Amino acid sequence: MSNLQLNQVVPNFTCNVTSDNQISIKDLRGKKVVLYFYPKDDTPGCTIESIEFNGLLEQFSEMNTLIFGISRDNLVSHEKFKQKYNFSFELISDENESVCNLFGVIKEKNLYGRKYLGIERSTFLIDEEGKLIAEWWKVKAKGHAQSVLDYISAL
Repeated sequence: MSNLQLNQVVPNFTCNVTSDNQISIKDLRGKKVVLYFYPKDDTPGCTIESIEFNGLLEQFSEMNTLIFGISRDNLVSHEKFKQKYNFSFELISDENESVCNLFGVIKEKNLYGRKYLGIERSTFLIDEEGKLIAEWWKVKAKGHAQSVLDYISAL
């Protein structure tokens, strides 16, 4: 579960993003914001999800919606991932996990019997007033971007 509640204003946070920029969530007011959290750059599921969001970017833009991918990878890794697949949106680096912790996406995972803490693939939709209005947990990468787009289209 998120540490945030639906219809709650998301507290302001500032992050480093690709293209040598920073964003503050409060500065994005007036637009819807999709934050999709993913485990690791350039891995199969994360690549599928990111490519699908990128492919629908124009339709999201037509609905006044910005897309940001976010993981714990550093900006160097993000830049390589972004350039490799020509993503037209920014990736947020959350190396210190502050945004991950705000949204509650760090979960215990199990890989071949080894337990570790990692990002659970999750997506959050913030409205034009800065309120959290939708969340998706334990996301399956394939088709997810279209599901988010469909949800926004129905608003």
